[in-house]
Amino acid sequence: MDQEDDGELMLRYARGDLRAFEALYKRHRGGLYRYLSRQTRNAEATNDLFQEVWSKVIASRSRYEPRAKFQTFLYRIAHNCFIDFCRRTRVRAEISGDAQDDWQGALPAPDDDRPDARAEQAQAIARYKTALAALPAEQRDVFLLYEESGLSLEEIAVITAVGPETAKSRLRYAVSKLRRALGTALESGPAPAVPVKVIPERGP
Repeated sequence: MDQEDDGELMLRYARGDLRAFEALYKRHRGGLYRYLSRQTRNAEATNDLFQEVWSKVIASRSRYEPRAKFQTFLYRIAHNCFIDFCRRTRVRAEISGDAQDDWQGALPAPDDDRPDARAEQAQAIARYKTALAALPAEQRDVFLLYEESGLSLEEIAVITAVGPETAKSRLRYAVSKLRRALGTALESGPAPAVPVKVIPERGP
């Protein structure tokens, strides 16, 4: 049986069905948290923003209209919350990168759990995090939305308030820079333990 549509779940929640909200939360919490975690690279800020986004979803339930995907609605809120966070703190480029990212626990386990395999995985994750942090903010934002939201580039363009061609260009630049930074690991697909999609040459 197909999963119930997100928009219908949100409408049911607006009518007072708490189970509908629980289903939405369970369905989207992982991707949303990873998006915010990779943006902030700070566990406390991630948790605060995660709560803020869901609070805004709750507050907007009576005004919600399923004219677009629920993911577009959700990630537009998340995008705006992150932008507001950066404006409030003025530390977009100085956000600490010392905290552990919870999304690492969701990465595929290596085939061999030997210490050398774990060390190689940790090095791959560290290279990916460094390369991701080095991207310009606009490119990183589009890339992470593409990775985590499941939305099309047209929908991501709406979220980030740019044209579709601009969104596509930012994504391609981001992927190109990540490929260069990570070497040949991405040439034929995602590197082990590094969640990077390979973008088709013709675009999605």
